[in-house]
Amino acid sequence: MSATARRELADFLRSRRRQVDPRVAGLPAGGARRTPGLRREEVALLSGVGHTWYTWLEQGRDIRPSRQVVDALARTLRMSPAEHEYVLRLAGHGAVPAGAADGMPAHVQRLLDALGPSPAYVITASWSIVGWNRAYERLYPGVATVPAADLNLLWLVFADPAVRELLGDWTTDSRRFLTQFRAEVGPRLADREVVDLVARLEVASPHFRAGWASHDVDRFSSGERRFRHPDVGELLLEHHQLTPADAPGLQLVVYTAAAGSDTAARLDRLTG
Repeated sequence: MSATARRELADFLRSRRRQVDPRVAGLPAGGARRTPGLRREEVALLSGVGHTWYTWLEQGRDIRPSRQVVDALARTLRMSPAEHEYVLRLAGHGAVPAGAADGMPAHVQRLLDALGPSPAYVITASWSIVGWNRAYERLYPGVATVPAADLNLLWLVFADPAVRELLGDWTTDSRRFLTQFRAEVGPRLADREVVDLVARLEVASPHFRAGWASHDVDRFSSGERRFRHPDVGELLLEHHQLTPADAPGLQLVVYTAAAGSDTAARLDRLTG
């Protein structure tokens, strides 16, 4: 593990430990506690590891927990599946996303263009936007004029007022983007591109700064998303994410009209 990954793992374990109710963990309710959550020695006992060793882990020392130990800590700390996956990857037991792709492959752009009225775009492992189709440009016209340094999905969500207006529930949607981004880049938090992006966002957005400090993570799940477009009104779109087998550093984000809605007709008007 890199020093950055060790620090992130330490901070994340502390943040989850403080959220666990001792009674839920099967511990007696009595006794004064200066801080909320479990004590380090309780986590160590419940997880079957030494107190000193676990203390070192929370201090970010140069040790690597086995997968079995990470699984035990996840059970003790009542981690969600996304949080469990996150700590596994931080500890070096999961697949780490490939780095940014070198440009936008022509065949991937052709795939985007073939999607017709379904808005779609492509991001790198650090969420830089490297391609989109005509439908997405109609959905979010600003994408074609954003300076290259700002053409990052997370930056646009938190820093572009037009995106804020476009999202159906910006507070909830932006938080979802943030937690998914952190889950994806956790093992690469020391990468210069990620460091610079986070630093800029912490200055630009108090909402981002508070969310980032929480260390919350979540995994992506397909589902319906609401958009408010100034020309065609409300759009109910199903959100999908795909990774090309021959370009694993890229993710295709595709929005299709939700079943049972009039969104398909609205997309036709938008792209017609």
